[in-house]
Amino acid sequence: MAKWGEGDPRWIVEQRADGTNVNNWHWTERDVSGWSSERLRQLLLGVRVEGPEGVCQLTDVSKLDGEASINNRKGKLIFFYEWQIRANWLGTSSGGVKYRGTVDVANLSDENDLDDLDISASLCKDQPNTPLLDLMRKKGVQEVRRVLGEYIRQVKSEFSQGMILPTATGPKPPQPQKPTHVQSSKAQISPAPKCSSSPAPCGTGVRISTCSFNLKETFQTSADELYRTFINQEFVQVFTRSAATVDGRRGGRFQLLGGNVSGEFTQLVPDLRIEMRWRFRTWPSEHYATIKLDLEDQGDETELTMECRGVPAGEEDSTREGWTRFYFQAIKQTFGY
Repeated sequence: MAKWGEGDPRWIVEQRADGTNVNNWHWTERDVSGWSSERLRQLLLGVRVEGPEGVCQLTDVSKLDGEASINNRKGKLIFFYEWQIRANWLGTSSGGVKYRGTVDVANLSDENDLDDLDISASLCKDQPNTPLLDLMRKKGVQEVRRVLGEYIRQVKSEFSQGMILPTATGPKPPQPQKPTHVQSSKAQISPAPKCSSSPAPCGTGVRISTCSFNLKETFQTSADELYRTFINQEFVQVFTRSAATVDGRRGGRFQLLGGNVSGEFTQLVPDLRIEMRWRFRTWPSEHYATIKLDLEDQGDETELTMECRGVPAGEEDSTREGWTRFYFQAIKQTFGY
């Protein structure tokens, strides 16, 4: 047996002040379970399919059990991942009737090929039969398979960076391309709204120059359904196509669009009015605008009147455009209102 310090030099790491895995000889492991869980949710919540039958969208991931890791042994990367997934979907028929169902993935694993994944779509037990189920079983399952393949690709590209280190005598291994991050931006429009820019207090007593504006929009749906669309987490996730947290009660907080928008419901009058403290992430710290949405049921349609007060000066155009695009237009396009 070799004496201490006289063993195979490939095991000697004390020559490096940081104890780095010299020549990639040691077994190293990186746990990517947390990243995988978040990335899988993001990819799955972007699944949306449509056809003559209507539109179906994954609304939330109710089950995500498993783990993932990357291992390096002698310069060879070994990828391990194993997940069991259940996601809920909401379908809207061409006639406007809504149906709910689930999608199950039983064996997302490094041991199975992507084409061999067992992905099934079904309706919830209390739901009547609908052609939307066929839409999910054909196009929906295909789209879920595609995004799961994108997850696997990203695990093997983005998280392999730094796992194989340069050797003492060999060339540096090729570095994977840096991931492209899509940053949310606030759209700008040219028309300038009428507003006042006198100082006004914000939620914490800080005074900044603010302005106000009003919007009016008509939706082809009932007031009660439109009301639920704004305060129900599942519906919000559908029309924003992203994960969201929405506590639909007075004093309940919300966060959506990747954390760019957050706030609190200050008054809720079912089917009639929604009031909230609302802010965009780039606004001055702790500053909130006051949003009031009044709903007027007009039979087969609902007129929504929005009053927005306390928007930081210079942010009125982007705030107006953001509400028009990411709330009103998104709701109409998603639910057919």
